[in-house]
Amino acid sequence: MKDSICIGGASGFWGDAAMATPQLLATGRLDYLVYDYLAEVTMSIMARARAADDSMGYATDFIGAVLKPNLATIAEQGVKLIANAGGVNPQACGAAARTLIREQGLALKVAVVNGDDLLARADEFAASGVREMFNGEPFPDADRVASINAYLGAFPIAAALDAGADIVITGRCVDSAVTLGACIHAFGWQRGDFDQLAQASLAGHILECGTQATGGNYTDWEQVVDTLPQAGYPLAEIEASGRVTITKPEGSGGAVTVGTVAEQMLYEIGNPQAYLLPDVACDFSGVTLEQTGPDRVSVTGARGLGAPLGYKVSATYADGFRGGHIWTLYGRDADRKAEKFAETLFQRCRMVLEQAGLPDFTETCVEIIGAESQFGAARRVGPVREVDIKIAAKHPSPKGIGVLLKEMVGMALTAPPGLTGFAGARPKPSPVVRLFSMIVAKEELDISVDVEGQVATLQDEVQTAYDPDATVAHQAPEEEVGSDAVAVSLESLAFGRSGDKGNKANIGIIARHPEFVPFIAAQLTVGRVSEYFAHFLEPEQSAPVQRFYLPGCHAFNFLLHDVLGGGGVASLRTDPQGKGYAQLLLSESIMVPRSLAEQFNL
Repeated sequence: MKDSICIGGASGFWGDAAMATPQLLATGRLDYLVYDYLAEVTMSIMARARAADDSMGYATDFIGAVLKPNLATIAEQGVKLIANAGGVNPQACGAAARTLIREQGLALKVAVVNGDDLLARADEFAASGVREMFNGEPFPDADRVASINAYLGAFPIAAALDAGADIVITGRCVDSAVTLGACIHAFGWQRGDFDQLAQASLAGHILECGTQATGGNYTDWEQVVDTLPQAGYPLAEIEASGRVTITKPEGSGGAVTVGTVAEQMLYEIGNPQAYLLPDVACDFSGVTLEQTGPDRVSVTGARGLGAPLGYKVSATYADGFRGGHIWTLYGRDADRKAEKFAETLFQRCRMVLEQAGLPDFTETCVEIIGAESQFGAARRVGPVREVDIKIAAKHPSPKGIGVLLKEMVGMALTAPPGLTGFAGARPKPSPVVRLFSMIVAKEELDISVDVEGQVATLQDEVQTAYDPDATVAHQAPEEEVGSDAVAVSLESLAFGRSGDKGNKANIGIIARHPEFVPFIAAQLTVGRVSEYFAHFLEPEQSAPVQRFYLPGCHAFNFLLHDVLGGGGVASLRTDPQGKGYAQLLLSESIMVPRSLAEQFNL
């Protein structure tokens, strides 16, 4: 067993830059390279690819851009690769990798983890009466379902490495499992070593989005933006005790700071005391971050609270079609022109739909970008001379979307003056893919690991079940300001990062100094955040926003429910994943004592 290992995070999504693998290999320090390719939208794309060609349905970039040019160096350095590149067809991905290895005359073993694909059970789920775990909707008709996949954990990956695999390919697993699996194998951790499992899962969570941990999407972007063309991909140095240090290749661009790591830690999480993974329920609320050197941040304090009894399972299914376009309007009252253009367009479209015997649109969306107007609720910014207007709709039929796209172009000559747009082909209708999530008991899955034809079955045995009632929420200290107070921007007090989980968005707010926490806590309330994002939230929600406090890193996490118009490709919005929500919130003002403002030059 090793005392420590070094893991490089080389991919944050399907389509990430090909520079990551050679950059990280050039350090000469690696034990493992891990790759995260999958999102819910990605799974639906891969499912369509497999339906058209049963040899497809995986991340082809992993074969052509990662393995083909780098296999010789990988073999020479003895670096092991772990990737969820298998998508909905891990066996085909494994076969492609083995073919490439033979062509290059190398002796590397490939393992494939199977068992996450539950598409064959679509009829069973449809007949079972199971309900969606977040919104209570029934399971969709089986003939509309494109994929059903369980989020597997890390122990099958560790088993593949134990069996001598050099490259491990999985289908759907939780993003952090590729990192945790390496640690379980390297350190001999067991299923009950929950604190270590939580620490390595947090390391995987920080690595899983690539350069987002090293300066990408960073609140203080001005400090790093000039170096980002050569941005360094993240490295995690993990010790057998579970202690983690995040760094990056020496001389690379970007930065590793408490701010960059904290932002990524809070990215796309809900309750930080109950971040549920297949192998461990994580409590990140007590995590502390310490700058231990240039581009080196120590991460300690994650706790494991047992393991869930089931796997999260997500299905993707077809739900009609969508389409839209972005136009530009400029000149006097550009925002009013945009509103009238959209209003007139939909009036004409509905006339055409009725004449064609087609139903109305199931949903429409108008966003006037530059006037801060979304969905009929505007935050007026005064007279506007130029705006972009995004007009989109959903319809049960591609013909209905075709009407919108045709009439939108046809209206160009009858629009208010100042309408223009970037020339190009007319957009086409695209299928709407929605997500259905549920929990399936662990004993219902058959998980196996195939190492060069040697297949072993695995059983996930939960030794200590996670008890959701065992945690108590942390209360942040609050302090009201006196009469001698000044208003400062939240951004001067905190870092921020936002993201999505289905139709939910989260906004992580991390105080730059502990002294700022009581004033943020007292003023950035659930009510204030709910009111600020009211134009995004679904009407009549009883509890649209939750706030969680993380005392370890002086942070808050806001979870906004039903705020993304369905999320992913089911949404018509310009920001269907809430990526810019933190930037909006950081512009809010917080009152602080004048003495504090002067002390920190706010």
